[in-house]
Amino acid sequence: MRLTLLCDNFTYIDRYYLGEPAFSCLIEDGARTILFDAGYSDVFMENARRMDIDLSRVTDVALSHGHNDHTGGLPAFFAAFSQPVRLYAHPHAFLPKRDGGLSVGSPLRIDALPPQVEKHIGKAPQWISEHVCFLGEIPRRYEFESQRSVGETRSGGVWTPDALADDTALALTVEDGTFLVAGCAHSGVCNIAAYTKALLGAPLSGYLGGMHLFEADDAFLAVMDELQRLGLAALYPCHCTSLAVKAALCARFKVREVGVSLQLTLQARTPQG
Repeated sequence: MRLTLLCDNFTYIDRYYLGEPAFSCLIEDGARTILFDAGYSDVFMENARRMDIDLSRVTDVALSHGHNDHTGGLPAFFAAFSQPVRLYAHPHAFLPKRDGGLSVGSPLRIDALPPQVEKHIGKAPQWISEHVCFLGEIPRRYEFESQRSVGETRSGGVWTPDALADDTALALTVEDGTFLVAGCAHSGVCNIAAYTKALLGAPLSGYLGGMHLFEADDAFLAVMDELQRLGLAALYPCHCTSLAVKAALCARFKVREVGVSLQLTLQARTPQG
């Protein structure tokens, strides 16, 4: 199984790719090639081209949530590639969203998706491939991760504070446990980790993605304590994770530098028996 970061806020020195404050990665698992998020624009497509990655091989698209720094590149992708794809998302991912007077939701509504898209929209976990699970709606169990609303969303013609119920992640079943890939972790990285551990019953081997953590405050200290208790040792923090948070994480976890073109080869878990 191979994971390639196509878009992130950060780029590596002497690797000539484009960065933007957004997230997109590609996960290849056997016959399935999964595009997880589509950045803010077509930057992820240009980076894929420079990496000699053929996005016409994409068989599945999965969305971490409905913000436009994760869905903004969908129109460009569907304009450039017409192969049949399965799309996995929470139903709230396509609701209108706004923040600070600006529209921050998906540029595509669910009824405007092109005809080659087979919709797998739901709140329950769904297996995209043999080793990749779309987690669906994440239960919010930790008080220190409860106040994470961003802007507003509109449902039934009414605008309400957006708790990002659509925020989810992918769980990859690997040889040494479960490797998590998240977009922003608006639902809380501890909530994601605890739910995955309960759902799949395996140790957590690593986490790659945004953490939506910016201040090294008391809530963040509680996050670090719980991540250690859950056994999540290896972290690849990116996108919406501040320098102060990354620096603090380095003192307690194995933290890897992340940038566009990062590529991880993960050993998929073999069936028992």
